Amino acid sequence: MKRLLLLSLVILELNLWNCSSVSKEKINNKTAQTNLNTETKGKPLNILFIAIDDLKPDLGAYGDPYAITPNMDKFAEKAVVFNNNMCQWAVCGPSRASLMTGKRPDYTKVRDLKTRMRDKNPDILTIPQYFKQNGYLTMGVGKIYDPRCVDKDMDKPSWSVPFYKEWEIPYNKKYGQPVFGYYQNPKIKNRIKKMLAEAKAKGVKNPQLYVRKHYKPPYEISDAPDDAYVDGAIANQGIRMLETAAKQDKPFFAAIGFKRPHLPFVANKKYWDLYDPDKIPLAKYQEMSVNGPKLAYHSSNELRSYKDDSIEYRLDENRLLRLDKNTQKKLIHGYYACTSFVDVQVGKVLKKLKELGLDKNTIVVIWGDHGWHLGDHSLWNKHSNFEQATRSTLMIYTPENIKTGHIDSPTEFVDIFPTLCDLAGLKIPGNLDGRSLKPVIYGTTKKVKDFAVSEIRRGNKMGYSFRNDHYRYTVWIKGKVSTDPVNENDIFAEELYDYINDPLETVNHAGEEKYQKIKNKMKAQAFAFFKNEYEKNK
Repeated sequence: MKRLLLLSLVILELNLWNCSSVSKEKINNKTAQTNLNTETKGKPLNILFIAIDDLKPDLGAYGDPYAITPNMDKFAEKAVVFNNNMCQWAVCGPSRASLMTGKRPDYTKVRDLKTRMRDKNPDILTIPQYFKQNGYLTMGVGKIYDPRCVDKDMDKPSWSVPFYKEWEIPYNKKYGQPVFGYYQNPKIKNRIKKMLAEAKAKGVKNPQLYVRKHYKPPYEISDAPDDAYVDGAIANQGIRMLETAAKQDKPFFAAIGFKRPHLPFVANKKYWDLYDPDKIPLAKYQEMSVNGPKLAYHSSNELRSYKDDSIEYRLDENRLLRLDKNTQKKLIHGYYACTSFVDVQVGKVLKKLKELGLDKNTIVVIWGDHGWHLGDHSLWNKHSNFEQATRSTLMIYTPENIKTGHIDSPTEFVDIFPTLCDLAGLKIPGNLDGRSLKPVIYGTTKKVKDFAVSEIRRGNKMGYSFRNDHYRYTVWIKGKVSTDPVNENDIFAEELYDYINDPLETVNHAGEEKYQKIKNKMKAQAFAFFKNEYEKNK
């Protein structure tokens, strides 16, 4: 009862974006229509581009019964929901550089959190840059690119006006900016303040770094209002951007990037209280896959960088992170609480879009840059080629009168650039790696590709993962990347997972006789992909 009451209060507080109820059946090719609303026919379509950091498809719209995400669920009723969408690299910097350019990581050369995209490709073209060249007002706030992989202006060529950086936008006057960009809980803030003073007294050259190495809690609960946190401030700035755009004579591309549910999981108590701590769902399978290669896993180093006295990080003999059940529940609770927090912020932005009458002429894209492990395979964070890390949120709304639904065929983030061009009536640049999803959105075809490709690096070995509507084939290549001439002798290890019969990836079937026909088919597709990448990039 308490949970239902809290949910009702959140919904009432939001005045949710009024979307008519639409069935979540698959798109019916015969009934798809493409006529623009008569009041906006002939006008260029605007783009509202909403990015959500570390948002895996744990939403009600994707069938998660535990998630409380009424705004995005309501949005999904008028959108196309891509159930089998994959990121190109399950790390923020590489994923975003690839998505924003429509080029795969082996082309962008962004494979970490320090390589700057234009240092490697000075003339690379981005989505907002292309729309800007075609007469659009392009604006952005929050996390769109990873700031470590672009210039100090968040990729200056992309924007018509200076990008709104999170430390430059207004926060709640009473609370001010959160400490370290995260924390508003008074106890945590006071402890950090004391530790900073101690570090300075000791003559530490970088007091902030000193504190972060010793104390940086992975979650907090506070009484701070939404706009005391970065995502509340970003939502407010996004609303101001839409108000500005509504007064312009030109179409707009407005990018709003939210930062939760990325670690640390920080949010007001009301979002934590939406969930019953006794009903937190733990990962069902927390072991390595049978016959799985060790290099496919990691030690959850990102989570272990968040320090708190109450948490013990223990690595087992395989360097997998083993957490006690109470810590697992707290982290999962925090992830869902922050997802609900961001859902509210998305709702505020969509509500303003409708109030301004812009929803009738605006394409809306909601995406999460990759997935996130919540204890499956005893993994946390992302940084893998497994389903929970690569499978990513993607929902697209168009103001055209088409039938909505869920798409099960494979799609990937490099498809967003050509799709937006196609939907907006712009010529698609010829060198993009993805394909337009417009035929799928309009229901004229069921799929535009047979598989999606993700990759991850382990030292001098690259894992390329090929996901179709049933299986995932991953091949680990030693000493080469996809733009090199790859052959069978370069294979270090292989994986094959069957998501119909084994959705938890408990067994690697690559060496099993009964799966050899499937493996050989997907292997041939993988090497055809490598050959094509080499030919077009040599």
